[in-house]
Amino acid sequence: MSTAIVWFRRDLRLADNPALTAAAKAHDTVLAVYVHAPEEDGEWAPGAASRWWLHHSLKALDASLDRLGGRLHVMRGPSLDALRALIAATDAEAVYFNRLYEPRAIRRDKALRKALEADGIAVASCNAALWCEPWDIATKQGEPYRVFTPFWRNLRPRIEGLEPLPVPDGLAFAGGKDALWEARPRANGATASTTIENLQLLPTLDWARGFAEWTPGEQGALDMVGIFADDALGHYADGRDLPARHGTSRLSPHLHFGEISPVQIATSLREHVARRRSADIEPYLRQLGWREFGHHLLFHFPKTPKENFNPAFDGMRWAPRDAHALRRWKKGLTGIPIVDAGMRELWATGWMHNRVRMLVASLLTKNLRQHWLLGAKWFWDTLVDADLANNAMGWQWVAGSGADAAPYFRIFNPVTQSEKFDPDGAYIRRWVPELAKAPGRLVHAPWEDADFLRRSGYPKPIVDLKSSREDALTAYRQSRGGRAGEAPAREE
Repeated sequence: MSTAIVWFRRDLRLADNPALTAAAKAHDTVLAVYVHAPEEDGEWAPGAASRWWLHHSLKALDASLDRLGGRLHVMRGPSLDALRALIAATDAEAVYFNRLYEPRAIRRDKALRKALEADGIAVASCNAALWCEPWDIATKQGEPYRVFTPFWRNLRPRIEGLEPLPVPDGLAFAGGKDALWEARPRANGATASTTIENLQLLPTLDWARGFAEWTPGEQGALDMVGIFADDALGHYADGRDLPARHGTSRLSPHLHFGEISPVQIATSLREHVARRRSADIEPYLRQLGWREFGHHLLFHFPKTPKENFNPAFDGMRWAPRDAHALRRWKKGLTGIPIVDAGMRELWATGWMHNRVRMLVASLLTKNLRQHWLLGAKWFWDTLVDADLANNAMGWQWVAGSGADAAPYFRIFNPVTQSEKFDPDGAYIRRWVPELAKAPGRLVHAPWEDADFLRRSGYPKPIVDLKSSREDALTAYRQSRGGRAGEAPAREE
């Protein structure tokens, strides 16, 4: 009787899981394993909000396996030691896993494959996260894409006809649900079987009370697709820009942890449209395409999480790190209402509306002229959907240093943006209670009435939007050598 280990990472689901399907097809029994080895991610180990999500997602996966007669076996890393220990304990013949695309994960997986194959263990990896592998899509010149529109033009036809895999029939688990392999390494005993609780992923201080609106896990992801299809898909093209409404899918954390795949989402939405004979899913599919583009960029340009994609920005004169300004930005006390609303939503829920993400990033990198990496690291720690590919792409897009980026001279005006996308101030009033009773335009610019601002207890703006914008443009021009013919500054 042959046994295969299925190594779960960020593919925490049973349906449309190619590694699980392949293992179940080729072997008599499978052993579902999660190895906790955050040190292998280096400085991009999961942040606090991601660890909260991971705990609950692992619990949900374990419950799903239990219903099928199995269990999730949890180990502490290093990953190679843990897998070798389990192989020795179970006589497993093969290890199956779904691929990750972060640079350190790629290097780790290549070394692990080589070592296990040298041990005589078969190793198979699959694609469970993307429509198309980053190395399978290229320009006509065979180069990676640097601009989204032609990338999407190439990718879009490839996603037609893709169908998700069902949960494998007749899954048989090595040892059943009661098996607890006392797997220990042959060397120093540092790697051992453990429990999800013992990973201590949850915060000691209960700052995650507001995260209760989320339901991590495969079923939570499927439920969220249904909610999105029923409530927001029909007006997604416009509604996704309105932070006071649930006009977005809110599927990003489920996608990051692999509780659902883009193939499953596209299939479900097409079925919904076919039943209702309404709605256009293309605007949303295009947004999933941006996620795919982020992974394409990270794979081909692995230094982008820390370095400018566009080397012309290496000479950019950022302001010195301002601990006071950063602290106010993080706490939602900048005195700029739409920005503070977003930062407070982030702290309370682990998530922020995408339109507002652009505004808070623009204020930090343009008006405060703090390096984009400072913001990227804060998002990494506080977002439940923190994803290295999309975090790097998003911050560099706003900063102007990334692929297909917004030009540096495109500077968002947070007042006009909030007036346009939160005209009644509903989003601001929810997250900035000091302004709940602000009349009219004052909810967007409370400093325009000094008496009201004083009575409200809301802080004065941390920066003058107009002069700081000019300072940013001056710094940009100087970094470019004051070249003639620069495009005119644009404010939005």
